[in-house]
Amino acid sequence: MAAARGASYSPRVSTIHRICPLCEATCGISVTVRDGVVSELRGDDADAFSRGYICPKAYGLKGLEEDPDRLRRPLLKRDGQFVEVGWDEAFAAAIDGLTRVRAGHGPNAIGTYLGNPTAHSLHAMVYGPVLLRALGTRQRYSASSADQLPKMVSAGLMFGAGLTIPVPDLDRTDYLLMLGGNPRVSNGSLMTAPDVGARLDAIIARGGQVVVVDPRRSETAARASEHVAIRPGMDAAFLLAILHVWSAEGALRLGRADGHVVGVERIPALVAPFSPEAVAAATGIDPVTTRRIAHAFAAAERAACYGRIGTTCQRFGTLASWAVDLVNILSGNLDREGGAMFTTPAANRGGARPATALGGRGVRPGKPTRVRGLPTWFGEAPVATLADEIMTPGPDQVRAMVTLAGNPVSSAPGVAQLERAFASLDFMVAVDFYLNETTRHAHVILPPPAPLQRDTYDLALYQLAIRNVARYSRAALPRPAEQPDEWEILATLAKGMVGAAAIPLAAADDVVLGELLKEEVGEDGKRWPGLTMDEARAALGPLPGPRRVLDLLLRTGPWGDGFGRAPGGLSLAALEAAPHGVDLGPLRPQLPHVLRTPDAKIDLAPALIVADLPRLEHELGQPPPELVLIGRRQLRSNNSWMHNLPALMRGPARCTLLMHPSDAASRGLAAGARVRVTSRAGSFEATVELSDEVMPGVISLPHGWGHAGEGVRQSVASAAPGANVNLASDPGFLDPPSGNAAFNGVPVSVAAV
Repeated sequence: MAAARGASYSPRVSTIHRICPLCEATCGISVTVRDGVVSELRGDDADAFSRGYICPKAYGLKGLEEDPDRLRRPLLKRDGQFVEVGWDEAFAAAIDGLTRVRAGHGPNAIGTYLGNPTAHSLHAMVYGPVLLRALGTRQRYSASSADQLPKMVSAGLMFGAGLTIPVPDLDRTDYLLMLGGNPRVSNGSLMTAPDVGARLDAIIARGGQVVVVDPRRSETAARASEHVAIRPGMDAAFLLAILHVWSAEGALRLGRADGHVVGVERIPALVAPFSPEAVAAATGIDPVTTRRIAHAFAAAERAACYGRIGTTCQRFGTLASWAVDLVNILSGNLDREGGAMFTTPAANRGGARPATALGGRGVRPGKPTRVRGLPTWFGEAPVATLADEIMTPGPDQVRAMVTLAGNPVSSAPGVAQLERAFASLDFMVAVDFYLNETTRHAHVILPPPAPLQRDTYDLALYQLAIRNVARYSRAALPRPAEQPDEWEILATLAKGMVGAAAIPLAAADDVVLGELLKEEVGEDGKRWPGLTMDEARAALGPLPGPRRVLDLLLRTGPWGDGFGRAPGGLSLAALEAAPHGVDLGPLRPQLPHVLRTPDAKIDLAPALIVADLPRLEHELGQPPPELVLIGRRQLRSNNSWMHNLPALMRGPARCTLLMHPSDAASRGLAAGARVRVTSRAGSFEATVELSDEVMPGVISLPHGWGHAGEGVRQSVASAAPGANVNLASDPGFLDPPSGNAAFNGVPVSVAAV
């Protein structure tokens, strides 16, 4: 309707302060909404953690909200074609299909896969486990075994829990030794640290050193105090050589860990075979450099060692992850200011556990996988064997899949085999808002709201923050009237799978809350004297959903108000009153009550890890492959799910194959040449980019590309598909203790097309 003559139009404008959910940095953003449309997105200068910093990915949120390819209604496959249907019909079809598979073949005939974005969603973190329990399957997979699983395994064996991972105290350290990480691009990984580049610069500015050990002179290495090139997969050997130097010189020390460790007497013998001279040929690092770094680290007043993707996605990922923590512990830098410290998250499952209840059950591998006998950890099987479990007949063969924000057909090793496997499924349900390489095989797709339409809190990432912080993010945009929230999608599927489809969602959610109350409050009131489950339930209110779960975790956590028993403590109301977040201060010592091993001690020599040392020692005497393949991070990309946003796809082609000029010359290749990269598992074609930033004998292609499959509905990504490195990634090339895929160091050959 036209405005009356003389009347002025006043647009409805609001600004919401929240966090960006697109990577681990959790940067604060200010989202201005004009008449229901995002008109501006910028860094939140008042954010308690990021102080106005954002990277280019944040601007992709506006594009994601507006993306015409993003699914807004459920899709049901009929006669091989997707058609839009209503939510009731979609839920009924999903539950019926999964129920039929389970009835005919048992619960383990249903496989599940959780993708990377689930870690950024409060809804998925709380209600994803509810759905998994309702499905009742042991065939569980996630992006963890294509990423950080070796670190979780080593942390679990050493400290007692998979996410009890020390992070470098970046803001107070004097010496940072970094292996296989590129946080200036990734914004941190298993280390939540917004504006990490400025924090690294600050180390150098205050007279400290940042030493990067990496096969490539990455963006982080280029601005470090020193870059040391290392052959891919040899990080554990290099770190054990540092420990060898300290051991031989009698320089091992425990610092705050003294009295809280077992196995320290075994370390000299375990590192004895790994002298700097013994590992030099395998690592490519001369002994003088190794000894110099060992002495500099030991001499620093405050030092920290940090390893990431390059140390986990390789054949010796668990050993490398273990060695990182050994360097921190045996230099006296664990749990001390400026060293490697444990975060004290404000909201955490089990946060109500008394600080005096030391010890726990620890971590052990589960039942090996059905087909290849790979280890299972934390209730999950390695994704490297998912295709085997689908394609191999027999009891517990996977015949149906449920995926949640995951794209394994693009991002897991052996994608050609996975493509065939997913095409053979009897039934598949995807909770996803894109029709991608994986979800095109689904029979039902249930799209969740866009990130800006969801409230959230980073339950997982704030367990790994370099500073204790808490921030609740309100939705910046309303959900369409018919769009269920993400938790409602997951809870509806869950209650349908337990035969409770007719029960109101609120009643089912009360059951979920009751289970959490038993865990976090219990009947005895030991954590908060006098607090009962009934009192807590009444205070949390009747509205279902993740808000009251978060309120419970906050109020019973280490910074909580204890439902009024600790005035000034945290609650959801307190966070909502602080739209820029709450700074809870720098990391503080956590030993011994952070430990969850059975004896409440740090195990420096876990049997499963020690048993893998002979494999590494044997490798020292083997000639290195002529050419190996590694991945690389990019600032405007995150795995396989951000290539359909125009703002992040501008500029020259980024999916290029980096190759050292000497390697190219020996093969008669020039810049811009099209080549075929071939491994034992498969091959892909790519365009050569000559660069001396990769060491000779190493080529590099970014992961997450290759959006060229038939039926993919991502117009921007498909227009510049790039090459999928996982066509050459080998499902049989992995880290045996964890079963994690080894994407880095894959032996390959390169020839002109």
